[in-house]
Amino acid sequence: MMHKLKLIVPFVFAIFVLVACNTSDDVSTEEEPKENDKEQTEEVTVDQELEEAKNRFVALGAMPIPAENPMTDEKIELGKQLYFDARLSGNNKLSCASCHAPGAGYGDGLATFIGFEGFEGHRNSPTVINSGYYEEYFWDGRAGSLEEQALGPIQSEVEMNQNLDELITELNSVPGYVDSFDHVFSEQITADNIAKAIAAFERTIVVTDTAFDRYLQGEEDAISVEAKEGMKLFAGKANCISCHAGPLLSDHNYHNLGMGGDDGRFAVTGNENDKGKFRTSGLRGVAHTAPFMHDGSLATLQEVVEYYNTGGGAHPNKSVLMQPLSLSETEVSALVAFLESMSGELPMVKKPDLPQ
Repeated sequence: MMHKLKLIVPFVFAIFVLVACNTSDDVSTEEEPKENDKEQTEEVTVDQELEEAKNRFVALGAMPIPAENPMTDEKIELGKQLYFDARLSGNNKLSCASCHAPGAGYGDGLATFIGFEGFEGHRNSPTVINSGYYEEYFWDGRAGSLEEQALGPIQSEVEMNQNLDELITELNSVPGYVDSFDHVFSEQITADNIAKAIAAFERTIVVTDTAFDRYLQGEEDAISVEAKEGMKLFAGKANCISCHAGPLLSDHNYHNLGMGGDDGRFAVTGNENDKGKFRTSGLRGVAHTAPFMHDGSLATLQEVVEYYNTGGGAHPNKSVLMQPLSLSETEVSALVAFLESMSGELPMVKKPDLPQ
């Protein structure tokens, strides 16, 4: 009997140890999912914030084409020739491309433009990129269409200083232009058709395929983690989206950002409330268009974000939207990364052979 007990006791003890081990394993197995669940919950929270920001943006969509100026390949090519032709200036030295050069982001890379016979302008040359999407043109919105805008610098005494009647006479002396205008418009050269051709070409200068746009379309790795943090700030804490919203990332409005020395929109409307206000620029392609602001006073995107972070200048008509943002250096960098993700590749255009 004692001998049997001696055999049973170790056996029972071994079973007890095995049960205890299994119980311990079961407890451990039950606890681990709880920890994982916690991590997953935190992950979902972060993703939700990003999704909410992402959902506030929309694709740019197709270029709006006015019914009175349909696009054709021949018209675009004619517009390209005119865009690069210095015969459109009074001294035959300046073309549209002089201030809106492909290699300079369709600006000129200068703080403010250099015009006719070296005239020093007081405003930055706006980029042509995505210009066909705007509703009004120039920094102060004095032109209501891209066609109207095209003729503005040509006639301006301080820009290209070309009389339109003289320009038409000059172009009529060029057989290649006479043939092209007849083929494209079935009529003689007119100022209206010069404008239509240039505007048609400018509507082809678009930036739509950016890392930002690919991310909106579902390509999760199209933009960096830092840029995603910048997107949250853009739509949230920094509130950039209050003005840079909609398909163009512009509200098509005018705001005073605190910068002095230029009455801006006031010169067009005569309304005191418009003093110092300038058009909100769209942001696709923005990294290619330095320097920034209407006066070209900010050299980099970093400087732009830091300017907004301070709440802007001290102009008496400054927008109430311009408030200090209290962004950290890390947050400033994230916003810059997000802006860079909107920039895409420049559509490069070479100067064509000009009609003779």
